Amino acid sequence: MLPRGHSDRSPLSRRAFLGQAGGGFGAIAFASLLSREARAAAATAPVSPLTPRPAQFEPRARRVIYLFMHGGPSHVDLFDPKPELIKHAGQPLPESVGPVMTRRKVAANPLLGPIKPFKPRGQSGLEISDFLPHMAEVADELCVLRSCHGDSVNHPQSVYQMNTGSILMGRPSLGSWVSYGLGTENDSLPAFVVLPDPGGGIKGGPSAWSNGYLPATFQGTTFRPGGTPVVDLRPQPSISSAQQQGTIELLREMNARYDALRGNPGALESRIEAYELAFRMQAAAPEAVDIADETDETLALYGIGEKPTDEFGRRCLLARRMIERGVRFVQLYSGDTNGWDAHEDVLKNHTDYCGRTDKPVAGLLRDLRRRGLLDDTLVIWGGEFGRMPMSEQGKGRDHNPWGYTVCLAGGGVKGGFAYGATDPFGLRAVENKVHVHDLHATILHLLGIDHEELTYLHNGRFERLTDVAGNVVQEILA
Repeated sequence: MLPRGHSDRSPLSRRAFLGQAGGGFGAIAFASLLSREARAAAATAPVSPLTPRPAQFEPRARRVIYLFMHGGPSHVDLFDPKPELIKHAGQPLPESVGPVMTRRKVAANPLLGPIKPFKPRGQSGLEISDFLPHMAEVADELCVLRSCHGDSVNHPQSVYQMNTGSILMGRPSLGSWVSYGLGTENDSLPAFVVLPDPGGGIKGGPSAWSNGYLPATFQGTTFRPGGTPVVDLRPQPSISSAQQQGTIELLREMNARYDALRGNPGALESRIEAYELAFRMQAAAPEAVDIADETDETLALYGIGEKPTDEFGRRCLLARRMIERGVRFVQLYSGDTNGWDAHEDVLKNHTDYCGRTDKPVAGLLRDLRRRGLLDDTLVIWGGEFGRMPMSEQGKGRDHNPWGYTVCLAGGGVKGGFAYGATDPFGLRAVENKVHVHDLHATILHLLGIDHEELTYLHNGRFERLTDVAGNVVQEILA
């Protein structure tokens, strides 16, 4: 706009020009000040370490439900049919398959045939044992890895390896790595939730879902059914929400000052985030575990209200409710301190644990499928190792980390598909072998993460879940 008294054809005087331009210079200066203030605010504003982050490439899965069968389920009795084991039952393991054994050892540990028969299931014809009649009905959803193997014959070390990639404790778990790499889609619930077996702890303890050397924010948070999903989460009745919020804000300010004075920025960020997440969870967590709004048909699908499936069925249903609400990684444990560890009697042990879990697992897969969630939710079923083809104490089986089965479903894997093989007796993986590192690399790949690029600097070394190994099993990708 030109100054008043001048036409658009008349030249501007020097005074008029400066008068008009002065307003523009002021606007530029004002805009610059606002920009500086905005940048300063952005630099000092707290950024949650669980803020959602994009995958490195197009993911096939967005979330994970890991059904951990603690104790070591018997692959040769559930998912890995062995006709030769039936044929040679009661005889010693041939020396061509296993190590040379003494006469006494051979007599004490002859081959033990499959406890229940296998049958082709579904349109795919995938063979599954009669131990699992309900999972057999959803066989066409399952991708069965029959050639998995690990590095330890003991429970704690194998539990650690299946969860953290290492037989040594103290490393971050798979769920921690996933939440570190991708964050969460719900800022009122943890990124990584663990639903332990109420019967007792696992061999190896909570280190199985530890954050290890990653920031504490990425540790698994244990939940339980009922009105108190997290112990000590609810405040005392005398403390109002406003008082809590004021306390948290004061803590953040004081911790930020401490960080600045000590020259160690970010050291307290995990603790600050934990306080704030706990405050938000007071409303979100009870709602997430309240299944009162589920239909009777859905409850029946999971076996809720029935024995012996009620307890595990409730946790499977909670897992579905968690991932619906943006939780990135949910892990359920089946089995207490001993669990599936069938040293004395496979029939008794597996009848019990298959009876508890079979219907709820199948119900979970069906429920995810009908809700449109299975295609981008990876479901994992497996333990820390399998069982030997030889007998122990006549009717049991010992640990076997050299060849066992892990099942996957949804999340971009082939359904009704078996991959790899153990030897004719089920002792060792021999065809298309899948080490634990390969399994982890494949899980991360399905989530859109390159396992070689997901690293964390610790003690001067860039650590990763798969250490210096791991190959993606491309053949199982849908």
